Amino acid sequence: MQRSVPAERRLVVAANRGPVSFHSDPSGEPVVTRGPGGLVTVLTEVLRKHAGTWVAAALAEEESHLAAAGGAVEVELGRDTYRVRYVAIEPDVYHKYYNIVANPMLWFIQHYLWDLGRHPDISANETDAWETGYLPVQRAFAAAIVDEADEAALIMLHDYHLYGVAPHVRRALPGAFLHQFVHIPWVQSDAWLVLPEALRTAVFMGLLGNDIVAFHTRHYASNFLQGCVDLLDLPVDERRSAVLLGDREVWVRAYPVSIDPMALMKAATSQRVAAEERALLERRREFLLLRVDRLDPSKNIIRGFLAFDRFLELHPEFKDHITFLALLQPSREDVEEYVIYREHVLRTVEQINTKHGNTDWMPIDLRVQDNFPQTLAAYRHYDALLVNAIFDGMNLVAKEGPVLNAHDGVLVLSENTGASEELGAFAVSVNPFDIEEQAAAIFEALTMRADEKRLRAQQIRRVVDRNSIEKWVDAQFADIAAKLAAAEAAG
Repeated sequence: MQRSVPAERRLVVAANRGPVSFHSDPSGEPVVTRGPGGLVTVLTEVLRKHAGTWVAAALAEEESHLAAAGGAVEVELGRDTYRVRYVAIEPDVYHKYYNIVANPMLWFIQHYLWDLGRHPDISANETDAWETGYLPVQRAFAAAIVDEADEAALIMLHDYHLYGVAPHVRRALPGAFLHQFVHIPWVQSDAWLVLPEALRTAVFMGLLGNDIVAFHTRHYASNFLQGCVDLLDLPVDERRSAVLLGDREVWVRAYPVSIDPMALMKAATSQRVAAEERALLERRREFLLLRVDRLDPSKNIIRGFLAFDRFLELHPEFKDHITFLALLQPSREDVEEYVIYREHVLRTVEQINTKHGNTDWMPIDLRVQDNFPQTLAAYRHYDALLVNAIFDGMNLVAKEGPVLNAHDGVLVLSENTGASEELGAFAVSVNPFDIEEQAAAIFEALTMRADEKRLRAQQIRRVVDRNSIEKWVDAQFADIAAKLAAAEAAG
């Protein structure tokens, strides 16, 4: 029988962003919408299973006002009511924590993105950002969590923004249970040598302040265990997937995150999605190649365009008959590396469209905006979906697209995404650095036999249905309950 976490245990979840975003409508009235990103979806499911408090940084003016109240507030959105504790952080401290350390330093390390011949330079600027930005934010989050928790609390921390929180909470609440999920890849030991020893040790020891450290794939969990051996010389039990730390045992687990297929299909029935579908179909050519991504270097957007360029060179018969629709969400526009990357993306598209296009047809339709109804409409009608990330923690686009697609569209999937561990056998798998292979994969996807397309699409949908977001939450709660039970039996 699967154990569950006792209902009386107070739950606190923590992430950099909160569950909602605050805006103003044209008349100036406040509007509350769901926060961006997949993290809101997964944490909402956690809080539906076990009510609790969400601790987040105060990023907008309205959130700063709520933080000034000094306690948790209730925020309503649709059928969900969130209890949120906002953490007020001075703008210059937040800039150092987020724009210098978390992004790009940690993000780039964990996606193998640094061009080590030139970047990064760990100078006084970076060490100051760590000491006076990242570490103070860890302490601020820990203080808010402790204020909302008690000695028997369950505390679930999320992602690379909060690597240093757990030890502070453990010292204040030694009886609390701490769990941290890392939503991005965990790289091999050598990649961490970019950081000075004190910083990389702090990252590992911060995570080891938890009772369970969790990742999307077995590969990432294995990398973390090996890093504990290579960089900290700690004893590891590989069979039990655990790190031995004094009198404590830290479990290291893999839970592949997924989506809520029913909620996604319901969202796709809205009038706004229908309007976007009509607009898309009015302009649709015979073939539609789609990508949906944040405008992030890790997503490998430029190589995807170069592969399409090569595809058109090799198969000119597709000219005038295909559109590559690229729906890109703006991302981290305060980070220099992202600004430079965006400019490179725009130049690449312009060059390819000039090279292959004509007065009646442009091969790449690039849209840089955040328009979820448009994304849902495009999911329904693609013939091939390109997900060619350099490295990705999971990549939920690879799951969302096949669930909604009405054409048995083919998934072209990077072997370096977390999703590849579950879906790679049913996708056209590619090396994200191999332009020729990606060009060939686009051709294979567009010319595949109908029966094979249908079988692959059915298999992907079956995997996603079997491993829904609800199962992801249940698996974590089951392991938490098992570890609590083991501690009680031992003790």
